[in-house]
Amino acid sequence: MTSRRGHAGKRRIGRRVSAALSALSIIASGVSVPQVAQAQDAPSLIRDTEIEEILHHDADPIFAAAGLDAKNVRILIVGDKSLNAFATQGLQMGLNTGLILQTENPNQLRGVIAHETGHLAGGHPIRSDEMMRAGLKPMILTMGLGILAALAGSPDGGAALIANSQYAGALGALGYSREQESRADQAGAGFLEATGQSGRGLVEFFDNFRYQEVFDQARRYAYFRSHPLSSERIEVLRSRVERQPHFSAVDTPEDIAQHEIMKAKLEGFLNPQVALMKYKETDASFPARYARAIAYYQMKDPDRALKLIDALIADNPDNPYLWELKGQVLFEFNRIAQAEEPQRRSVQLKPDAALLRVNLGQTLINLDDPAKVEEGVRELKRSLLNEPDNTVAWRLLAQAYDKQKKDGEARLATAEQYFSLGAVREARVFAMRARELLTKNTPDWRRATDIVLASRPSNQDLKDLAKDGAMQSNLGR
Repeated sequence: MTSRRGHAGKRRIGRRVSAALSALSIIASGVSVPQVAQAQDAPSLIRDTEIEEILHHDADPIFAAAGLDAKNVRILIVGDKSLNAFATQGLQMGLNTGLILQTENPNQLRGVIAHETGHLAGGHPIRSDEMMRAGLKPMILTMGLGILAALAGSPDGGAALIANSQYAGALGALGYSREQESRADQAGAGFLEATGQSGRGLVEFFDNFRYQEVFDQARRYAYFRSHPLSSERIEVLRSRVERQPHFSAVDTPEDIAQHEIMKAKLEGFLNPQVALMKYKETDASFPARYARAIAYYQMKDPDRALKLIDALIADNPDNPYLWELKGQVLFEFNRIAQAEEPQRRSVQLKPDAALLRVNLGQTLINLDDPAKVEEGVRELKRSLLNEPDNTVAWRLLAQAYDKQKKDGEARLATAEQYFSLGAVREARVFAMRARELLTKNTPDWRRATDIVLASRPSNQDLKDLAKDGAMQSNLGR
């Protein structure tokens, strides 16, 4: 993703897409993660196919028990070390990495997910509907650990950063009453029971932070500021879950293993020095080796990382995420031609994963071979069939079209990128430019016209559209 992003561009995008949450569009290569400083200074929205798959494995049965279509619920992974989670309008649930790392087992994490699902299913009011509409769309940008790309500090890239003060203020608006908290507890316990799981984990999780009740508001974790905790509430919940038939149910070894892999991966990416202390060289388990490989990569030691990754692949040759990681390391350290093979392998092993295709597409369009660039365009388009609002894929597609001297298509792809972000002024400007360069009445030309019409066009824009019959052409389709 090599569209250049100057300071003026940052300010321009920021003004358009942030009302209460401030986010910069991800316009970066699909193969890295934010630098540690970024992870510490400001939260980042994380995209990673493997972690998302684990979370949905945990959450989807709970969503179904709540009467929600799991395909319509979006889980946001927020790269923030603070303990927090939230549910918002539009069937969106946010989980901070700090919270995920604090959970001791899958049942505890599923307990929190069940509780937040109780808020979603209960339609509990959020104080600022306007904040959510304006703020969450730009949050839902599409890159992260598995596709968070060459980002942090790269002139060709960027991360979806949320300014700390605005982020905290926005989540502060997600306050629930004690009555709503109790209802979400009870609903969550019911969802867990309906899926044959114990509610013990939710009680354990709250019990671990019972001491937060005595802290003043400013000293509490963000989660317990917006989700008031009390000993009475914990005991009422405990009484309920202890009477449920599945109270004694335990996590399966497979689920525990996946939970440990998720935590190891997050620790390696976000806290590499901590990961190396936690997952010592003497630990030969898969999660420990995985965490160390990622940590060395993050600490700019690619050769050591690649040696560990190759050993992991030798033991797990059909794991698409290990191939993805290898390609990620090679690409970021400018071994682009070498990155192609492992990225192809990751796509072969998991062909429906849009983010893996974006990685491959990015590598192909950065090779000095017109045939490879054209193939990269096809891969990016295929990824957009699964994730049409993937702003990074649109960004890369614009870069590829620029390389092919397809100016109209490049501007249309950039318009799509901004339109997906909700930055309607920029979307309209690029769509108008695209219309000037594209052949009239082609599908791309009509799509550019659609974006103009959907992006609060000015009176002059409408007059310009009317001159060439675009409005009548689109209405007649």
